[in-house]
Amino acid sequence: MTPVTYESDRMTSFVSHTTIDCANAYELSEWWKQLLGYVDIDGDPNLPEHEECMIRDPESGHMLLFIEVPDSRSEKKNRIHLDLRPRDLTQAEEVERLLGIGATQVWDLRGKYGPGTGWVTLADPEGNEFCILLSEAERAALPAEPA
Repeated sequence: MTPVTYESDRMTSFVSHTTIDCANAYELSEWWKQLLGYVDIDGDPNLPEHEECMIRDPESGHMLLFIEVPDSRSEKKNRIHLDLRPRDLTQAEEVERLLGIGATQVWDLRGKYGPGTGWVTLADPEGNEFCILLSEAERAALPAEPA
């Protein structure tokens, strides 16, 4: 099959934001603000009665949109989840911090593929799973892999 070509090599789309279905948009957006250090959109603060709440990363501009939906999360694994890398803490310190604000641990797969590998899977208060990876500092401190 011949690949489709276009007149231009320009990208035609980009990710505007990541949307998370939930039961309570305000509460979940407030929880994720604690986790990520995100803030409300300038001039559009989130309020408890809002059915849609958007937050953004003040550094990168990435946005998360929480939308209330009538159906509950299925028992199946999330089809999309976030992999998070701590900015200022170690992986272990970030996991402990998040457990302290209400995350629950689903799996601890640190070291699964040897020293310095793996992740910890946590869930937010509505059961949406996300993973905590090693920080960049921890990754930089790992011994170089043999060629």
